[in-house]
Amino acid sequence: MDKRGGDVKAAEFNQLYTKYAKRLLYIAYKYTKDLHQAEDIVQESFLKAYKKIHTIEDKTKLGGWLSAITTRTAIDFLRLDKRRNWFLIDDSMLEPLMGGNVYEISTEETVHLRLFKETISLSLENLSKEFQEVLVLKIQYGLKENEIASLLDMKSATVKTRLYRARKLLKQLVGA
Repeated sequence: MDKRGGDVKAAEFNQLYTKYAKRLLYIAYKYTKDLHQAEDIVQESFLKAYKKIHTIEDKTKLGGWLSAITTRTAIDFLRLDKRRNWFLIDDSMLEPLMGGNVYEISTEETVHLRLFKETISLSLENLSKEFQEVLVLKIQYGLKENEIASLLDMKSATVKTRLYRARKLLKQLVGA
């Protein structure tokens, strides 16, 4: 391809960006609940689309194709973020378990809390990927069952079943 052909392709792609950027930003934001992360996802999605634009046969389906790329990129982003911050338990989540304010506990209790966090994290690693996925999206990201179902492209009943089984297995692994 000559230089002029590349310029035409870039100009056409610029038009695609102008036409679909807001829609894709909405999709990405729906998953991340963070505008800056959503913008990064949209940018990454357009980069992926630019590299593979030649593979699309039906140009009338560009919007759906870009939406699918954005959805998958958002899911990948959440999974990567999950791996980076693997099951970080906020102390405020542990307050009810300890029956009081976490910040007013002794050194011994602090050590027990840290050991408990480590036990939970290690136990989670022993769960299957399906169970890890739904449990982390539910606990760490606070998503509802129907949001998890939409994100993972499965039925809400499947998510509820996996959550139930994951919690049950986690309880057995922790020994509670």
